[in-house]
Amino acid sequence: MEYRTASDTNGKHVAEYQNGFNADLHVQEEEEGGRAGETETRSKLSTIQRAYSTVLTELGEDVDREGLLRTPLRAAKAMQFLTKGYHETTQEILNDAIFDENHDEMVIVKDIDLFSLCEHHLVPFFGKVHIAYLPNKKVVGLSKLARIVEIYSRRLQVQERLSKQIATAISEALEPAGVAVVIEATHMCMVMRGVQKMNSKTVTSVMLGTFQEDPKTREEFLSLIRKN
Repeated sequence: MEYRTASDTNGKHVAEYQNGFNADLHVQEEEEGGRAGETETRSKLSTIQRAYSTVLTELGEDVDREGLLRTPLRAAKAMQFLTKGYHETTQEILNDAIFDENHDEMVIVKDIDLFSLCEHHLVPFFGKVHIAYLPNKKVVGLSKLARIVEIYSRRLQVQERLSKQIATAISEALEPAGVAVVIEATHMCMVMRGVQKMNSKTVTSVMLGTFQEDPKTREEFLSLIRKN
């Protein structure tokens, strides 16, 4: 038979109270942090909105006419969405999606839709991303590869750097034997302005590990992504 003294019981109650208080305090801190983040976001939105109003005015537009009354706000919200990748990390999205698996054959996810903004002219480029990796006892949920593309494409970018960032993120997260990334994209800065070449495409690639060192592995990947 187990005996408990009054001090044991009181100590237990005090501990439970303290644990509950700490939990409530943690929730309160999270809520306050969330409110502070929302306030900062609204402040930035307002600043961007005013900047768009200035741009439209300097272009000779009347920001008070009906069609443009809410355009600065819409444009500000759109820009925040199109650059939301600055506030996201691969660690957050891959937290529970990496699994131990005795698999060492090539994994390919191809034709991932890509939309980004050229950092030189702030106009879109878009296309497809093809990703492959050679697992080293670890695999990742396939949708997470598309999410990695999303994180880095939702920033002001150049295609060359975007290719490398995607490959590096996968390599650091999974430590695979190799990673390959190919991006095929149309750049509106070449279509809408400048040389205005309607059918041009830009192709970039990054090969790490075995894909860089072994021509046969690299050619297998390239031949597979070419197949319909």
